[in-house]
Amino acid sequence: MQIGPHILKNNLIVAPMAGVTDRPFRQLCKSMGAGMAVSEMVSSNSLLWGSEKTRRRANHEGEVDPISVQIAGADPAMMAEAARYNVAQGAQIIDINMGCPAKKICNVMAGSALLQDQPLVGRILDAVVGAVNVPVTLKIRTGWDTQHRNALAVANIAESAGVQALAIHGRTRACAYAGHAEYDTIAEVKAAVKIPVIANGDITTPEQARRVLEYTRADAVMIGRAAQGRPWIFREINHYLATGKHLHLPEVSEIHRVLIEHLHDLYDFYGEYSGVRIARKHISWYTKGLVGSAVFRHAMNQLQTTDQQVLAVNQFFSELAGHGRRLTYVEPEELVA
Repeated sequence: MQIGPHILKNNLIVAPMAGVTDRPFRQLCKSMGAGMAVSEMVSSNSLLWGSEKTRRRANHEGEVDPISVQIAGADPAMMAEAARYNVAQGAQIIDINMGCPAKKICNVMAGSALLQDQPLVGRILDAVVGAVNVPVTLKIRTGWDTQHRNALAVANIAESAGVQALAIHGRTRACAYAGHAEYDTIAEVKAAVKIPVIANGDITTPEQARRVLEYTRADAVMIGRAAQGRPWIFREINHYLATGKHLHLPEVSEIHRVLIEHLHDLYDFYGEYSGVRIARKHISWYTKGLVGSAVFRHAMNQLQTTDQQVLAVNQFFSELAGHGRRLTYVEPEELVA
């Protein structure tokens, strides 16, 4: 899998997720087998560049290459300027968001709302590609709604503009995250364009990753929600694609260590107050479905300090180790919930 000059170590990519794919999470996923991770989206509104949130999102200190930053907006000139700004901050790939279904994004005609205006799509892509000397990639959905699946038309516009890879979520904007992703549109686009195509949507197991790659002939898969609290999914998929066999569930001691390191990265990155609050959702995701986790997860939301959180996590994993050397889930299906 290659994007411009960047040759990825594999074809497994972390999807950009608002409030999730911050630098600590991206680094963790890369260390556990992801070939690339795309940042949370950064607004193209230059008035926001001085905000603490935007500066933090543009912080790539110590991050493993390639550094891919997603930008969002609807004005070609502002998007071009946002691309230049982020390249100056260290971005090695600029990804354009035309896939986010959130109302607050679509209401300002950004994200997947842009799929309704193909001429504007072309102007934005031309402006951004022309503004920077790094590869530009694009994330879209299959269309605005099921009556208007125009991913193929947008893909052709993107290829003509010089976009160097295209990620497609197998739902329309109207679908949001409901129902099931469909891969026929992704397969159609892959057959029609020469640039790399990345399949996204409902890829939650190694078997599904292989099925999607085989069915769509896509060059890579992009994994989002399934990696929340389970960053080792990338090494699981990588191993399965290479061997056809499953890895054993991780050892309790390893995931205990991984989570504690992740927590300290969050505390360092956000500070104690925000770090504790952001850590809560990650702790909940890590422990969902594990034996004894329901009471633990509820109690976690009451803790106010980093020391309290770390102590509670240490106690939980010590108890979990009593159930066996490897992670023990109450319900097997919790693994892919």
